[in-house]
Amino acid sequence: MNGLALAYLGDAYYELEIRKYLITQGIRNVGKLHTEKVRLASNEAQASIMNYFLSLEVLSEEEIDAYKKGRNKSHNSRKQMDMVTYQQATGFESLIGYLSLIDEQRAKDLINLGITFIKQGGYNG
Repeated sequence: MNGLALAYLGDAYYELEIRKYLITQGIRNVGKLHTEKVRLASNEAQASIMNYFLSLEVLSEEEIDAYKKGRNKSHNSRKQMDMVTYQQATGFESLIGYLSLIDEQRAKDLINLGITFIKQGGYNG
């Protein structure tokens, strides 16, 4: 499947999982929900999580291939973000989109690992 199509799916899947996580944490104030969602789901946070996964070497070859499909297809970064961060975030979304289709539990496990990483100060955005 096309890396950008996987990223399209992964973006939505990841954001929904983040929103569900925040609600289960007891946050009810919409402003606080939004602030925390942005902190966990920003492109910078996603790139940071992806770099963390790569440093831990927790991804299979197939998962790395799914990441690369999105990373390598990404070309148009946003003005306020550098190209590498944008590509890594798109690759992360591609990985999550791929896993949401073939192994949803693995997608959720990696999302939870990423949340833990961010919550422990891995990215302070």
